[in-house]
Amino acid sequence: MNQAEFIKTISPFKDKVFRLARRLLVSTEEAEDATQEVLVKLWNNREKLSGYSSVEALAMTMAKNYCLDRLKSKQASEMRIVHSNYTDRQAGLQQQAEDRDSWEWAEKIMAGLPEQQRLIVQLRDIEQYEFEEIAKIMDMNETAVRVALSRARKTLREELTKKHSYGIKNS
Repeated sequence: MNQAEFIKTISPFKDKVFRLARRLLVSTEEAEDATQEVLVKLWNNREKLSGYSSVEALAMTMAKNYCLDRLKSKQASEMRIVHSNYTDRQAGLQQQAEDRDSWEWAEKIMAGLPEQQRLIVQLRDIEQYEFEEIAKIMDMNETAVRVALSRARKTLREELTKKHSYGIKNS
């Protein structure tokens, strides 16, 4: 296999190898190194590639194994991962204030709900209990739990919408 044939063989999937490496290693630089290592190994074994039913599957397996080995190795503990794709996902000061205000309003509205609805919202939406578990805890049937939760959510949604659209007339 000559260089042109090799390039034609690996071109369709080399970006996939990089994306896999990037997902596992996080750092773009480490992913580039991993991709290069895989491609070098493929080049060194280019005469054997015709014996594989899927060179892409081979390359992806090699990339996965290389990345996992890299993460387990001693180098990984010393490796500084550079997040060139890192963006500060923290909201701005204005957004933080609005979020805090919305949260406080939601708490006030929840406090005004009937006790049963308040408990069901707490158990389902905050504690992540299943309907079956909530029904046992509340000594209710599942349908009644679903209805109470639906009503509580509707009240929360309507009241929050009122608060957020305060002073805005609907035409």
